Amino acid sequence: MTLLRLPEQSRPREKLLAQGVAQLSDTELLAVLIRSGNQGLSALDIARCLLQTFGSLRGVMTAPKSHLCKVTGIGETKFCEFQAAMEICRRHLAEPLHERSMFHSAEDAKLYLRAQLRDLNQEVFALMLLNSQHHLLAFRKMFTGTINAAAVYPRELVKQALADNAAAVILVHNHPSGNPKPSPADITLTRDVKKAMELVDIQVLDHFIVADNQVCSLAQQGLL
Repeated sequence: MTLLRLPEQSRPREKLLAQGVAQLSDTELLAVLIRSGNQGLSALDIARCLLQTFGSLRGVMTAPKSHLCKVTGIGETKFCEFQAAMEICRRHLAEPLHERSMFHSAEDAKLYLRAQLRDLNQEVFALMLLNSQHHLLAFRKMFTGTINAAAVYPRELVKQALADNAAAVILVHNHPSGNPKPSPADITLTRDVKKAMELVDIQVLDHFIVADNQVCSLAQQGLL
């Protein structure tokens, strides 16, 4: 059955307008993004297939292009639209960090960092660069490594902080293993970077480790 033959109240877009987006199922939300079907499949059919193939909305939205485009009805255009939707979400989460002190928006920061790093399958080291009021100036992914390590050079971090005219920074990296516990190497690196930043009067406020839905703060653990 095509979407046009469904009762109006069962069509995802019409249901969204009548009842609100929160009333849509995962399948219906995907169907709204997909918009139209092809090859004899409706948008709802394609959405169901995506969820069956990748297991969840998160699985669908983070699937690589080579895997996603194997699903009937999904091509490069749909992949680009999914990527754009994800980036809109990430930028939306970043907006409060540009407007308020990081000390007053710690939970906003954690939401933002989870969106940035939790789905990566290799370790990435990044900087949150802040002004003197601790508002976010920029988020920079600095180094990328393997599944369990990334080579980090404090001198390059200092150069980037100076280039962005930052007054303070927060160090960030992910643990693809899903374990947020800081390693001895993480603690040593944090202290080395802190010393290097102090030479140019830039504060290191924290070091966050993102592991799936968990975010560990080294400052809160007294390890800074």
